[in-house]
Amino acid sequence: MLSARRVHPLLIVLLACVIAAPRALASQHGDPVVPLLLALTVVLVSAKIGGWIATRIHQPAVLGELVAGILIGNLGLVGFRGFEPFQTDTTLSILAGLGVILLLFEVGLDSTVLEMMQVGASALLVALLGVVTPFALGWLVGAWLLPDRPSYVHAFLGAVLTATSVGITARVLRDLDASRTSEAKIILGAAVIDDVLGLVILAVVSGVIAAAGQGTGVSLTAIAWVCAKAIGFLAGAILLGRLLAPWLFRIAALVRVRGILLTTGLIFCFLLSYLAALADLAPIVGAFAAGLVLEGSHLERFEEAKETTLESLLHPISTFLVPIFFVMTGMRVSLETFADPAVIGLAAAITVIAWVGKQACSLGVLQRGVDRLTVGLGMVPRGEVGLIFATMGATLTLAGQPVIGPATYSAIVIMVIVTTLVTPPALKWSIERQRRRAA
Repeated sequence: MLSARRVHPLLIVLLACVIAAPRALASQHGDPVVPLLLALTVVLVSAKIGGWIATRIHQPAVLGELVAGILIGNLGLVGFRGFEPFQTDTTLSILAGLGVILLLFEVGLDSTVLEMMQVGASALLVALLGVVTPFALGWLVGAWLLPDRPSYVHAFLGAVLTATSVGITARVLRDLDASRTSEAKIILGAAVIDDVLGLVILAVVSGVIAAAGQGTGVSLTAIAWVCAKAIGFLAGAILLGRLLAPWLFRIAALVRVRGILLTTGLIFCFLLSYLAALADLAPIVGAFAAGLVLEGSHLERFEEAKETTLESLLHPISTFLVPIFFVMTGMRVSLETFADPAVIGLAAAITVIAWVGKQACSLGVLQRGVDRLTVGLGMVPRGEVGLIFATMGATLTLAGQPVIGPATYSAIVIMVIVTTLVTPPALKWSIERQRRRAA
């Protein structure tokens, strides 16, 4: 965590960038790296300041990074437009795309196929209800509040609401020393399955929208094909990966070169991401599958693995790239859209159903003595996963228009912020209430 003493230099750097930005961006410098240096300075400084403030008020750093992006992207409202070119900067968008791929790779590394098989019937049922209910509610609310948009848009809105960010819940459970409770095991197990199901739904809906956008038409056969392709890729990547990864990593371990462990892991991640794209799926699906496949047993033969882990080697890279994704995500939010009452209504509606939809998943708890309210609250936060889904929708087009337009995108970000802010205190209250009953 940044100390208060270190924040002041960052604020000075950000202020210097505000003063220098108009002149720097207006000058036609021959080296294309020069304007990128200014953009990275602004993005990373604002991300760290935002993350520091968020952690000081006991919120996830990702929330501060998102809010920092919103502030930077809307400085035009107070007359400063020096940072507006960053919103459409191709290189920054590419770096943000790499950041989200690494983020999903790390999420996959934190879970294993064995864990998914051992979570039990309750976790599976909780995950199923936690995906189906928000998806259905999101579709219905989209059809109600966005009647002029195609049904594909309503379906994508439902897909966005299926996501769960277990990182926020896991942090709260750890801080409250509740990570070993039955509730925690069900939440964490269900969240892993939830991620897989959510990615499959995202892949299916995205594939159907892409087919509709190309004018090829969408039939039940086409939907079934996209669904089979998404499930088949994940299953195939995991099965083949578990068979081939030990052999591939055994060969890579013979190369006695510094950094071979990190390089091999990145190659595996990027290759599966590329293959997912070839299969008309989101590259993040391949990145997640790559993380699931790479278990510790594949990496133990590397000399570097005796002193460190692949996760720790990835950390410096993700510390650089992942905040760029969240700041860029926030910069795409237009505060002007909230002058429209319809946007406020949509944000309020999807926030309510985001909460209600995940509470419904608590009905899937089968064991006696497990507090269902705690399980439901633990599945509420959307966090970075919801933002990833929304960003995917903003890049898809249908009839020349983005599937997730600026107004809908802004409403989704508000939903993510609210569910992320409310969950930690609500979960803490529920756990302490349960402990008082047991005392």
